[in-house]
Amino acid sequence: MSQFRSLNILITGGARGIGRGLFRQFLSTGHRVFILDNNTIELDHTDSKASTWGVSSDFGSKRWHVANCDLSDRAAVKRTVSEARDFFDGKLDVLINNAFSFAPTPSSSIKKSNVNETEDETEDAEMADWDTKLAVGLTAPYLLSRLCLPMLQAGHTGTLAGFSPGCIINVSSTRAYQSEPHHEAYSAVKARLLGLTQSMAVTLGHSHKVRVNAIVPGWIHIAGECKEADEAGTKWEEGLSEADMEWHPAGRVGKVEDVVRAVEYLVDAEFVTGQEVVVDGGVGRKMVYPE
Repeated sequence: MSQFRSLNILITGGARGIGRGLFRQFLSTGHRVFILDNNTIELDHTDSKASTWGVSSDFGSKRWHVANCDLSDRAAVKRTVSEARDFFDGKLDVLINNAFSFAPTPSSSIKKSNVNETEDETEDAEMADWDTKLAVGLTAPYLLSRLCLPMLQAGHTGTLAGFSPGCIINVSSTRAYQSEPHHEAYSAVKARLLGLTQSMAVTLGHSHKVRVNAIVPGWIHIAGECKEADEAGTKWEEGLSEADMEWHPAGRVGKVEDVVRAVEYLVDAEFVTGQEVVVDGGVGRKMVYPE
């Protein structure tokens, strides 16, 4: 980002995967970061690792904070935003809505051939999964954006002093455009998140000058962004084949750092709002034929 300033950044789903990579990158480059997640084990591990990524002399000047929050619980979301407000002294520069519920999808994991499970039980489980993914992946970003709006107005991004308040970045997926079997909830939520981004960009732009954009990642390899990988010393590319790399016109599978660069661009891009930045190595432009 040009003309470096330390920013206040809130990241959801920050204990694992892309969220953890964003946390590490921003903390290590001098920003102040608040992350929330509902996985206690991963959250505690990431909190312990953060001391090697950032500098903290005492609680009052600590540059990161972690919070356990179930984004499907609206009351919990409100409490966590209040916690973030105290940590950031009421000023937020960047809100990154990254979290998603990756619990097993009943439509693919529950088999109706199981004689001990009725069709009604299967349907109830599928709809519960749908409701959770919708709450975490779509309702929570909308609620967080509304609750954080006063802090975003008090924050500042970009390079023109006094012009650009904080911004919101929603993390969608190329699954909003391309689907595979048994991903109905995931694809639907990620597509709806793009619609929410567009609508909020218009509303919040006119009313508060807050910009809202979306990042649309393709295959971002995150196997190394978790407690198990840290303990095993897993490298980012482990588990990938040469064919996986060659599948991408860009020549490799995506890294968390690729998403970081897209976020940095959107933070500084004062004339960009309501847009979708695709980070997929060119795969979305490929014509694929059956073999």
